[in-house]
Amino acid sequence: MTITAGAPPTHSTPAALARGFLTGGVAGTSLAALVVGGIIERVPLFVAGLVVPAVYGLLLFLAGAPRRAREAAVVPRTALAMIESLKAIGGESSDVPVRFDLTVAPDDEPAYRVEITQDINLVDLPDYRPRGILVVQYPPDRPWRVRIVKRPPLEWEERAAGARLDSVPGPATVSEPPEGCAFGFVVLLGLLLGAAAVIGLFRADLFDEDATARPSSSSKPSAASSSSTSSTTVVSSASGTVALGPGQSMLDKGELRRAVDSLIKGKGMGEGNDKGNDKGEGKNKRAALTVVVQERLLSVVFSPTGTQAPQFDPGSLPYERFPALVEEARTTLGIRSPQTWQITADRLTGSLTIRVGVTGPEGAASLEADGQGKVVRRTPAG
Repeated sequence: MTITAGAPPTHSTPAALARGFLTGGVAGTSLAALVVGGIIERVPLFVAGLVVPAVYGLLLFLAGAPRRAREAAVVPRTALAMIESLKAIGGESSDVPVRFDLTVAPDDEPAYRVEITQDINLVDLPDYRPRGILVVQYPPDRPWRVRIVKRPPLEWEERAAGARLDSVPGPATVSEPPEGCAFGFVVLLGLLLGAAAVIGLFRADLFDEDATARPSSSSKPSAASSSSTSSTTVVSSASGTVALGPGQSMLDKGELRRAVDSLIKGKGMGEGNDKGNDKGEGKNKRAALTVVVQERLLSVVFSPTGTQAPQFDPGSLPYERFPALVEEARTTLGIRSPQTWQITADRLTGSLTIRVGVTGPEGAASLEADGQGKVVRRTPAG
């Protein structure tokens, strides 16, 4: 069994759960503010995404100062300990982190086992051997926080020199109480609600609903549109969409590439059309934050001018691999009757990632591919 008697329940109190929820909320709000602020070009929102977590971290540090002072004021207990085993786990400096498995024998309490990691100087490392006796200290209410006393008082040094300790069975190990499911749940809940709050507040600006829903000849020059019997193209300063007519699919041969080119090369934009630039010269080519593909709809969120948000050239995506990726997601991830699919490409994690999601009666499933269309991860249904 794991001994935790007397250990404070650090993650199960209402105050700890509230702090976890608030931490998750701040994290979700900040991440959403950074992404949304970059997409809609709202500098104050983007700056808030950087400032809020810094201010929250400072407040947490200040709020925890009294607790740290109380912990520092507690007189640690001193005891003898025997090395059961030890292992150097890395380090290239003069101090090497070493993982110790110890039997700790307090004078007035039962002995127990504990695992710790402590930096040991390379010169002193030969002094630590299995079955060797050490002097250690630990807080009375946190016996798992054992630290080796490298230069103990003379009295304890003499006791260690003549002491003989018996090993304690491995199962009788003291460890820090786990966080528990409740703590993790409230952190995740706070993160999701914080992100949802930011996206909800700026939903109209983020998805440019008015320009997409009501394209007309009276639109402003920054959101002009062109249409035909087979498709409708809408391009604005922040995004662009191409909607196909009935009976067509973005996975039809060459259709997706043509749709992307019509957006990233400036076709449908108000400026330059009166000069007869029908070939869509590459000088108007723009970078993207995200590209989303559905059965008859392509959406591209363009990178705002001067932003440092992760961006990429939408024309560089391996569109010829998209039909095969969709087919693989529909047939190999446990969705027997796939109903919808969606492809999303972005660089939010640093490298270009292509995610293909499918839904059906069995739930949702997805796969991820790299910038060349090679599958690197699969998440089956259920």
